[in-house]
Amino acid sequence: MLVMFKEFKDFITRGNVVDMAVGVIIGGAFTAIVTSLNNNLINPLIGIFVGKLDLSSLTFKVGDATFKYGAFINSLINFVIVAFVVFLLIKLINKLTKNKQDSSAGPDQQVVLLSEIRDLLKKDNQDDTKIN
Repeated sequence: MLVMFKEFKDFITRGNVVDMAVGVIIGGAFTAIVTSLNNNLINPLIGIFVGKLDLSSLTFKVGDATFKYGAFINSLINFVIVAFVVFLLIKLINKLTKNKQDSSAGPDQQVVLLSEIRDLLKKDNQDDTKIN
């Protein structure tokens, strides 16, 4: 039992798990913001053109089945907003990570080798001109 508790403690204190937990919490809060944006700003704007302020009330019936396509449109708008923000965040993270790797990596190995070859050719060329 103590071994399992120690393994659980090691698992939970790993950086990846903590980062994931923070991401889930922020994601939940961000989803609430996007839902509010959609319900309070985007829906009324679309409602001006559609004629209804609440898109979630848009439905149609076929027999006894009711299709709530307005609620689906709300979910689709939320998804597009969240996906776009995640896309922008990933682009930013990749850019920051690339800049960090570029600055810390030092010169590329090919550049170093080509520089050495250039210097050797210069030296060899200078030695040839001194002999003539």
